[in-house]
Amino acid sequence: MSKKYTSEQFWELYKKLPQELKDVLFAEETGNNIYNACGRNGVLKNLGEIVEYTGQVLVGVLPPDEFEETLEKELELKKDVAKKVSQEINRFIFYPVKPALEQLYRIEISPGEKPKEKEESSGKEKEEKPKARPGKDSYREDIE
Repeated sequence: MSKKYTSEQFWELYKKLPQELKDVLFAEETGNNIYNACGRNGVLKNLGEIVEYTGQVLVGVLPPDEFEETLEKELELKKDVAKKVSQEINRFIFYPVKPALEQLYRIEISPGEKPKEKEESSGKEKEEKPKARPGKDSYREDIE
């Protein structure tokens, strides 16, 4: 599923990245978030591999939507544990740089727990917003 990259291949990929992804890749906060996600889910023994796969997503060789499956299959994590770790890493590491990752992979990334946010980023949400709701809204006061 996931292949190993040499140091030279990694640095070639790194050179082509947007600055935002370069910053996240080596940020102390990124390492702390991965460590915390592993610690909360009891997989600190797999920390090195999870760091590696997270880095592969950030440099463009492992699509974010395959991250959870990779953790499950390559590290032989239980499905629920892989899901929890993946969700935390998505939330704290991948989601803040979502536009850069979408551009890198030329896809639209949807966070696992928040499908509505995918709609907001699509632009359709903005077009539909001005439509008035029919009937009276019982939670709003009249402004007349």
